[in-house]
Amino acid sequence: MSNHAARALRAAAVVLGIVAGAGSAAAQTAIRFTLDWRYEGPAAPFVVAIDKGYFKAEGLDVTIDIGNGSRETIPRVASGTYQLGFGDVNSLVRFRDENPGVDVKAVLMVYDKPPFAIIGRKSRGISTDVKSLQGKKFGAPAADGAYAQWPIFKTVNKLDDSGMKFENVGFPVREPMLASGEVDAVFGFAMSSYINVKSRGVPVDDIVTLLMADYGVELYGNVIMVNAAFAKEKPEAVKGFIKALVKGFKDTVADPSTAVDSVIKRNDVVKKDVELERLKMVLEQNMLTPWVKANGWGGIDPDRFSRSIDQIGLTFTYKAKPKTEDIFTDAFLPPAADRKVN
Repeated sequence: MSNHAARALRAAAVVLGIVAGAGSAAAQTAIRFTLDWRYEGPAAPFVVAIDKGYFKAEGLDVTIDIGNGSRETIPRVASGTYQLGFGDVNSLVRFRDENPGVDVKAVLMVYDKPPFAIIGRKSRGISTDVKSLQGKKFGAPAADGAYAQWPIFKTVNKLDDSGMKFENVGFPVREPMLASGEVDAVFGFAMSSYINVKSRGVPVDDIVTLLMADYGVELYGNVIMVNAAFAKEKPEAVKGFIKALVKGFKDTVADPSTAVDSVIKRNDVVKKDVELERLKMVLEQNMLTPWVKANGWGGIDPDRFSRSIDQIGLTFTYKAKPKTEDIFTDAFLPPAADRKVN
């Protein structure tokens, strides 16, 4: 073969490689995904799935953006700005009832036990007795998923909140206000508010956490939700996303410390020990529940979910009370064998 012919063959191979590469890139389905909050410990499974190439292996080009509260995810996904998101399923129940023309579905349960909590200080008169909340002042961000459940919490526990003060505060000042004594307690996710207050120098034995799930609130927590139009158009992409994310769950449980490193490299102002503690709290309290250990990642107990819809109805007047299948579908979940907790 002449040198000229060899060069021509090499040039052709380069061109074919470029075309093949372009075809491969084109085959990747782009997904914009919104978290409920910042890059902190609980975000680890999502970024692990990116860093380990699990999404890419499913033909997905996933971009993850931070959020501004677990309720804000819903309009982001409903509008189609994001194809999938991580947010509060109870707020989704209400949103769908208030906006019957919008179809957003929950496709993977992440927080089997919700992190909704009231975090207070003993030195401000707060104890694990719900009656200690009477007459107190609370920091209550309007967009907070935990505060959204207060009507249910107070109804189930027969609390009169007419003597309580609820101050709509921004997320950044919520824990500082509790640490400085400007409020007696705050609403928040346990793993966020507890650790944030602790990191501001409040002694651990002065911090009281009332997990709403321990006080008669049967609700679920955060789910993966999907824009219905996207799910209809690209069901395999949704299945692939969930398959990859479940792998991210498993890796995070197996090695939380390494998983947190994926968070740290995206948010270098946080401290690893703090975020690792936060992540371990989420795994222990919210994700690795007895039900999940017995039944695997991502599903729900239909009877409990039905009761949660009933409980939402204690304080929310439905236009058309939904059935469980209106809100949650398991159609995109991997086979049960692939969702077992190792």
